[in-house]
Amino acid sequence: MKRLNKLFIPLFFLLPSLLKAQEVKERQGGDTTYYNTLIPETKQTLLKNMSMIANMRFAERNEFVDGEYTKSRFMNEQFRLELKGKVHDKVYFRFRDRYTRAQTSESLDNLSRSVDLAFIRVDVSKKFSISAGKMCADWGAIEFDMNPIDVYEYSDIIEYADNFLTGVQFTYVANKNNQFTFQALDSRTKTFSELYGTQPGLEEPKMPIAFVVNWRGSLFGGKLNTIWSYAIHNEARDIADDKPAVMNYIALGNQLKLGKFTVEYDYKLSLEDLDRTSIVSETVPDVLYPYALRDAVYIGHWAHLYYRVNPKINLAFVGMMDLAKYKDDIDPLKTSDDIRTAWGFIPTIEYYPFKDLNLRFYANYVGRSYEYSDYAKSRFGAKDYNTGRFAIGFVTPLGIF
Repeated sequence: MKRLNKLFIPLFFLLPSLLKAQEVKERQGGDTTYYNTLIPETKQTLLKNMSMIANMRFAERNEFVDGEYTKSRFMNEQFRLELKGKVHDKVYFRFRDRYTRAQTSESLDNLSRSVDLAFIRVDVSKKFSISAGKMCADWGAIEFDMNPIDVYEYSDIIEYADNFLTGVQFTYVANKNNQFTFQALDSRTKTFSELYGTQPGLEEPKMPIAFVVNWRGSLFGGKLNTIWSYAIHNEARDIADDKPAVMNYIALGNQLKLGKFTVEYDYKLSLEDLDRTSIVSETVPDVLYPYALRDAVYIGHWAHLYYRVNPKINLAFVGMMDLAKYKDDIDPLKTSDDIRTAWGFIPTIEYYPFKDLNLRFYANYVGRSYEYSDYAKSRFGAKDYNTGRFAIGFVTPLGIF
C-alpha cells in the first residue's frame, strides 16, 4: 500500500488557478477549481494569472452493432489542452486545442479545425465585456454548456453542428441571476462550396454570418437555472427569389436542482432552408438528388438525471430523442415528412476517489437506436440499426498550473 501511495501521490496535486477577476460565466468550463495544482502556488509567481488545463477522457471500449459484438479497444476519447488567464486587469484570454481532431486549416476563418477557442475578452466595466476571436457559439442548452469531456455522447444537432466559430461577443451581466450575450459570428468554418457543393438555384452569400442571442438565468435561489438562445444563420442566397436561405435555431436548456438529485432538460429546434445538419441529405442517395436538400427540420429532446449518492459516488442517466424531417415536396413519390428518429440512453456510474483532485472513474453503456420511416425505407433504401458501447475509463480536467 505504501508503494502505491508513493507512486500516485506525486501525480495528483492539481488545480488550475482561480482567476478572481473572472466574473462572466464561461461556456464549457467544467469544474477545474478548488483543487491543488501540480506546481505549488508558492512557485507560481510568474504564472499567478494563468491556468493550464488538460481536459482528458480515456476509456476501454467494447462496441456492438445490431446486438453483435464488433471490437474492443483502448481510446483517447478526449484530449483538449487549454490555456487561459489575464494579461491586463481588464484583458483576459482563452485558448483550447483539441488533439483528437485533425489539424487542418479551415478556409473561411483561417484557423485549424482542431482549435476550439482562441479569443480575448476586454472588460469594459464590471457588467459589460467584449470578446473577439474563435469561441463557443452561445447556442444555449445544458448539454452544450458542459465541458466536452463530461459528455459521453452528443445528441444529433450538436454532433453535426459547427459549434466553435469566429466572431465577436458582447456580454452583459445584469445581476448575479441574469446574464445576456449577443454574438455575430461566421456562420461556418468552411466555404459554401466546400460544405454544400454545387447547389442549383443557390449561391454563396457575400456575408455568411450568424447572429446569436442568449439568456442565462437563475431562479428560486439557484434551484432552477436556464440557458435559452436563438440563432439565425445566413447560409445561401436564393437566386430566383433573391432572398436568403437561412437556418433558425432555438435551444431551451433547463436545470432543476433538488438537493442531491438534479434534472436537466433541453429542447432544440433547427429549421433549415438548406439542410445544414445533413442527416436528411445523407439519407437520400446522390443518384436521386446529388446536392443538399431544402427545408429540413430537426427536433431534439435531451434529458440528464443524476443523483450524488455521496461525495464519492454519482449515478447518472442520459436519455435523448432526435427527429429528422424533410418538408420539401420536390420528390413526387414523397409520402411523409418523417425521415429518421434516433434514440439514445446512457446509464453511468461514476467514482470520485480523491477529495482534493477532480478525477473520476466511470463505467457506462451508450446505446443508440436509429429508426427510419416507411417512406425513407421504401424510397431511399434506409435500414434501421442500433449501436452499443460499454466503456470503463476516467475523466479529469487536469490542472497543470
